[in-house]
Amino acid sequence: MSERQVIVAGGGAAGFFAAIACAEANPAGRVTIFEATAHPLAKVKVSGGGRCNVTHACFEPRELVARYPRGGRELLGAFSRWQPRDTVEWFAARGVALKTEADGRMFPVTDDSQTVVDCLRHVAERAGVRLALQTGIKSAVPRPGGGFDVTLTTGSVAACDRLLLATGGNKTNAGFAIAHAFGHTIEPPVPSLFTFHVADARLQGLAGVAVADAAVAVTGTALRERGPVLVTHWGLSGPAVLKLSAWGARELHAVDYRFGLRIHWAPQSNAETLRRRLEAARKGNPRKHLGSWCPLGLPLRLWERLVQAAGLPGDAVWAMVPGTGLRALAAQVGAGEFAVEGKSMFKEEFVTCGGVRLAEVDFKTVESRLVPGLHFAGEVLDVDGLTGGFNFQSAWTTGWLAGRAMAGGKVM
Repeated sequence: MSERQVIVAGGGAAGFFAAIACAEANPAGRVTIFEATAHPLAKVKVSGGGRCNVTHACFEPRELVARYPRGGRELLGAFSRWQPRDTVEWFAARGVALKTEADGRMFPVTDDSQTVVDCLRHVAERAGVRLALQTGIKSAVPRPGGGFDVTLTTGSVAACDRLLLATGGNKTNAGFAIAHAFGHTIEPPVPSLFTFHVADARLQGLAGVAVADAAVAVTGTALRERGPVLVTHWGLSGPAVLKLSAWGARELHAVDYRFGLRIHWAPQSNAETLRRRLEAARKGNPRKHLGSWCPLGLPLRLWERLVQAAGLPGDAVWAMVPGTGLRALAAQVGAGEFAVEGKSMFKEEFVTCGGVRLAEVDFKTVESRLVPGLHFAGEVLDVDGLTGGFNFQSAWTTGWLAGRAMAGGKVM
């Protein structure tokens, strides 16, 4: 192997994984990570509530790419080369065992993200990767004989044969400016995973109430999702809402996050069967009080609000509810309209869609199709996944492919 000089811009998950893959594949080379902050792997540290959702137990590439609102087509081939099974085996071989939770998310058995951070830093150091903190890159220009001259935020210039941009998805990061200067198109970054602000009397005071299976849809669009929904202090969250926000990232940004949201709180029933279930409840339980017994299995606190919204007294017995009242209640349960008036990011896990246009990248090596020797990994690309470990998996995959390619090794 040659004494290839490689610079990695960005000390996050993708940057570290790429640097390790490169250094392990070419021990004779010199790999340096430049991280603009004093805190490498910061996002790894806070992810998953401090537990680090490393990946997802989905081992079929065609099924896996369905979890990516943007980048799924390009990742199909990439996942045939490095997928969650490879990630699990990689960490296990380096002393970090992962466990699978009921929903498919995979965490270290320690339930501590520091385990993953320590592993990556230790393995990088052992492989000879150099780490320069509080040193970002300002610009890069091609050298006449190949490679790049990279100007650092310290004012010094470093030369390299290969350059990896793994600077994340924040629109102010230097990676976008450098890629654009090289002629790449940058799809405008906008938030991808976020919760909805809803100020509605039906939800006030219900923070913490969760419905295990609900259907949510943005009115006037084809955007719809189904899954758990959580009421928060500021509105709505939960997997169904987060998935909806990811698939609708650009559409919802275009309307300044102000839109109508329709919720079916019991989507196991369509409009007709829902009405019949309520009629059967009235017939079979005529003496039960309407507000204290829900035949649909919804949390009682939410059910009480829906009863009130339908214009029905909660202390009335079921036998006294007229047909018009049942229809109004069915409408609240099956087609409630809520006004969304803003968003909040999902915890500390800031994810964006947008980045380097994918058609300009060769996903076998994650190398620029415009500039030889320039590679990308992670969220600097216009790739984003749903919550559940998918964004880290794309970071590991693109990082590994880029690292192997920069080393001059076989990618598979």
